[in-house]
Amino acid sequence: MSRSGYSDDYEGVELWRGAVKSAIRGKRGQAFFRDLAAALDAMPEKRLIADELQTAEGEFCTIGVLGHARGVDMAKLDPEDRDAVGAAFNIAPALAAEIVFENDENDYHWNAALGHIEYDTPEQRWVRMRQWVEANLIKEPK
Repeated sequence: MSRSGYSDDYEGVELWRGAVKSAIRGKRGQAFFRDLAAALDAMPEKRLIADELQTAEGEFCTIGVLGHARGVDMAKLDPEDRDAVGAAFNIAPALAAEIVFENDENDYHWNAALGHIEYDTPEQRWVRMRQWVEANLIKEPK
């Protein structure tokens, strides 16, 4: 099992995907994404880690970046407890799990020229996650 809590068991996947979609589009999800975009953009070094909220050296995963900006004591959070992470950030647990999945587990691609899988660098993870955040923001009508 991963930090996201996702598994290869596809039972109920349609309901889960619906919960994720609803959480992303909802008022709390959109407020979270706006704040997250601003926190990512404000980072002096555009790098993201995987597998934990923050390191002792002060590096962060995607959710950890916003936690740091908001002053959340992430040492008190179990990064594998999507309910607790969701509560700490005022988002649905489904959205917390989805962000973790995107950050930690969607970080590779097949390099056909070299014939092997390549994993994101911390800098590539930042770019990918910033693009993902932007793609999930609902634009306000002008």
